[in-house]
Amino acid sequence: MAFAAMESPAVFDPEPIRDEIVKVFRAIRPYTVREINEQVVRGQYEGYREEKNVAPDSTTETYVRMKFFIDNWRWSGVPFYFFTGKKLPEKSSEIVIHFKSTPHQLFAGQCSGSSCNKLIIRIQPDESITLRFGLKMPGAGFTVKQVGMEFRYDSLSKTHLPDAYERLLLDAMLGDSTLYARSDALEASWRFIDPILHHWKEEGSKNLFFYDPGQNGPLERMMLGAGSMGAPCDSCG
Repeated sequence: MAFAAMESPAVFDPEPIRDEIVKVFRAIRPYTVREINEQVVRGQYEGYREEKNVAPDSTTETYVRMKFFIDNWRWSGVPFYFFTGKKLPEKSSEIVIHFKSTPHQLFAGQCSGSSCNKLIIRIQPDESITLRFGLKMPGAGFTVKQVGMEFRYDSLSKTHLPDAYERLLLDAMLGDSTLYARSDALEASWRFIDPILHHWKEEGSKNLFFYDPGQNGPLERMMLGAGSMGAPCDSCG
C-alpha cells in the first residue's frame, strides 16, 4: 500500500524512498471504535481451531478486509481497500487501481454505478500489469465491451525471477535497505493497527466471522458494501 501511495522521491536511493513511505503511514486516518466495527471485517476459516497447536477457542483471525483513508493532499477522500487471508481460492498479491466512472455514461455495456476501467499490478505469482477498459464492439452501433491488455514480466527474458524472500536476502547481502521497513515506519503503522487489535481482544469472539476453505473470505465481508469494495460488475467479463 505504501509503495503504491507514496510520492516520488527526489532521488532513487533507499533513505528518500523510505522517507516517503513513512509519510504515507503517518497520514492514515485512525479508526474510531465504531469505524472498526463498520469498516474492518475479520474472519477465521472453518477447521482452523482443529489445526495442530491451535487453541479450540482461538479467536486468531485468518482473514482481514478493511477500508481506510489516507489524509494527505493527493489521496484525501479516496478509499483504500485491503484484504488478505489464508485458505482462499488462489494465492496472489496484487494492486488494483479502479478509475472513476464518467459523470454520464452514453454507451450500452458500460458498467453502471462504478467504472470497470482498472489497472491491475500483479506482484506475485506471474508478475504482470493488466489494463482493463471499455472498447466499442466492431460493427454498427455503440455497444461497449470490457477488454484487457496484459504485459507479463517474464516475457522480457527467461531469467529466473527471485521470489520475495530471495530478493530480500540478496538485498541484505548487498547492503540495500530499500525494501526493508525502517523503525519509524513500523511505529507509524503500529499506531494505526494496534487499536484494532486491542478492540478485537476486548471483543473476544464477537464479530469474528467464519468461512469455508476455498471461499473468498466470510460472506460478512460484503457488509462494507459491494460497490464500495470495488466488486466487479456483471458486464466486466
